[in-house]
Amino acid sequence: MIQTIKKVFIFILLSWGCSSNNTTENHSNTDNTPSEHNQNTISSIEFIDEFIIPDQEMNGVPIGGFSGIDYHNGKWHIICDTSTPPIRFYEANIIYNEDAFQNVEITKMIEIKDTSDNSLVQGVVDPEAIRYDPISSTFLYTSEGSINNGVDPALIEIALQGNQIRSFKLPDNFKANTADNTLGPRHNGVLEGLSLRFNSEGYWISFELPLIEDGPEPTTTDTESPVRITLFNRITGTAERQFAYELDPVAREAALGTSFEVNGLVEILEYQNNKFLALERSFASGYIDGGNNVKIYKVDASNATNTLLIESLNGADYTKATKTLLFDFETIRSQLTNTTVDNIEGITFGPTLDDGHKTVVVISDNNFNTFYPQLNQLIVFKVIP
Repeated sequence: MIQTIKKVFIFILLSWGCSSNNTTENHSNTDNTPSEHNQNTISSIEFIDEFIIPDQEMNGVPIGGFSGIDYHNGKWHIICDTSTPPIRFYEANIIYNEDAFQNVEITKMIEIKDTSDNSLVQGVVDPEAIRYDPISSTFLYTSEGSINNGVDPALIEIALQGNQIRSFKLPDNFKANTADNTLGPRHNGVLEGLSLRFNSEGYWISFELPLIEDGPEPTTTDTESPVRITLFNRITGTAERQFAYELDPVAREAALGTSFEVNGLVEILEYQNNKFLALERSFASGYIDGGNNVKIYKVDASNATNTLLIESLNGADYTKATKTLLFDFETIRSQLTNTTVDNIEGITFGPTLDDGHKTVVVISDNNFNTFYPQLNQLIVFKVIP
C-alpha cells in the first residue's frame, strides 16, 4: 500500500469542499492450489461479478485493509494491511457460481503474534500478502516494514493460530537503508507480492517498486523500471533465484492540480513452472473514479536471467521476464460500483465452477476509508484455458 496516496487525497477533498468454511453446492470442492498434479493453462479471463464487502467491526476491531487473499481447499483467508495492533488476518466465507456471488462474509479474525505468542507492537510489521502452504499446514505473509523508520521488510511463516514460526533471511540489498539514499528499497514500495512455487518447493516474493539502484519509479513517460521477484527455498529459508520484471508507465497524469503518480507490482501468482499472473496497479491523484488503472499480465520467466547476484540492474546486461496483457480492468469499469476500479492488491485462484472452469478472485484494500471513501471490492473471473 502506498501511504502517500492518502495525503494527496486530503488535499483533493479539501479543495473540492468536497460464516463458516466455504462449502457449497454452487461449485465443486476443488483445491486449486497450483501443483504438478493440477496444471493450469490460461488464455483469457472473463468477468463474472463484483461484491462490495460492507464496512463493519469484529469484536470492536474494524474490518478492512484487504491487501492479500488466498484460497485453499474450501477455505478463504484475507490479510489486513495495518501496522496498528491487533495485526491480523481473516477467515472468510465466499460463495459464487458462474453467474454471480451468492454470499460473502468475514467469519473470523486471527491475530498475528511473535514467536513467544505475544501481540505485535505498533510499527514492527506492515502485512501485505498471505498464502497457505498445504505441505507444512502453515501460513506465509510478507511485510514491507517501514524503510524510512529503519524497519526491514520480511517474509514470515506463522502457525494456523497466528504465532510466528520463523522469519526468512532476506538478501542484504532488501533491507532498510537509511544511511545511503542511493541504495536499497523505496519506502512503501517493498514486498507486496507472494506466491507459492508451482512445485511447492518454495515461495516467490515480489517488490512493488524498483530498488533505488535498479532504476527510477515509473512515470507517465516510459522508463526502465525493473522490480525483482525472488524465490526462497522452503527448507533452508534462503533466496536461491531471482528475475526482473519490467513495470508499465503510469497510466494517466495526475489531475486537479495534484502531482502524485505511481505504478507498481502489487501481487503475483505462479500457475505453471516459471509462469505467473502479475497484478499491476497504476495510480494518479485527482480523479473522482479513484485514479486507479489495474491490469493482469501473464509473465514468463523461463528464459529470464538469475539476477540474485547482480548488485544493480541499471545498465546491467540481463534478460527480463516477458509479459503479455491478460486483462485490463478498464474493460469492466462501467459495470463496477460507482465506475470505480479500487485499490486492488490481492489475487488468488478460487474454486472450480460446475462447468469445469477455474476461477480467479481479486480484492481491494479500502485503507479503512481514513481520508476518502474507498471500497472493499471483491471481483471474480472465469478462467478460459
